[in-house]
Amino acid sequence: MTRKTQTAVAYYRTSSAANVGGDKDSLRRQQEAVQSYAKATGVEVVKEFYDAAVSGADPIDIRSGFVEMLDYMAGNGARVVLVENASRFARDLTVQITGHDFLKAQGYDLIPVDAPDFFTDETPTAVLVRQVLGAISQFEKASLVAKLKAARERKRVTTGRCEGRKPPSEELVKEAKRLARKNPKTGKKKSLRQIATELAEHGFLSPKGKAYSAEGVRKLLANAK
Repeated sequence: MTRKTQTAVAYYRTSSAANVGGDKDSLRRQQEAVQSYAKATGVEVVKEFYDAAVSGADPIDIRSGFVEMLDYMAGNGARVVLVENASRFARDLTVQITGHDFLKAQGYDLIPVDAPDFFTDETPTAVLVRQVLGAISQFEKASLVAKLKAARERKRVTTGRCEGRKPPSEELVKEAKRLARKNPKTGKKKSLRQIATELAEHGFLSPKGKAYSAEGVRKLLANAK
């Protein structure tokens, strides 16, 4: 009797817009780690899902890629979710634990490929380690945010200003203009929301690290004129 191959989905997340795009290595590194584990264990990754520029502290139910993954798994035989590591799933300890418990309640296994037993080993020591590692990851992120905030405040004191809204890049405006052109075959134009979605897929995000709104795309196109 032929043994059926176990199937799984892969979930990737990049927290910063600076790490999004074809020339960045964050997504590629995650994919290579998951694919290497899948090959070594005989697991078939049937679909990949990606949340670009999504904070590790964001609840799983507001992540578009994660929600799409759950919808897919509801009608598919895959019962396993592979991630590069636990903090890539969620850096915030509360989100990490509640997210895992939610998946477990749905009958899904969450496996960080760098430590496959991270969520399944229920010995007191393992539970403690899980909580400590999650807390450390959360602390490191909070410390980094605090350091960056302090640096910005120092710059404001010495220069009287810091950051400020940067004008859209020439490349971004050029891409928005290209997407806004009529389809030469149908003569139809994409909606502003469609353009925003395609911009995000190509790594073009708003200064807040999110996909542009329809109004944001309208302003981009106004700059292109």
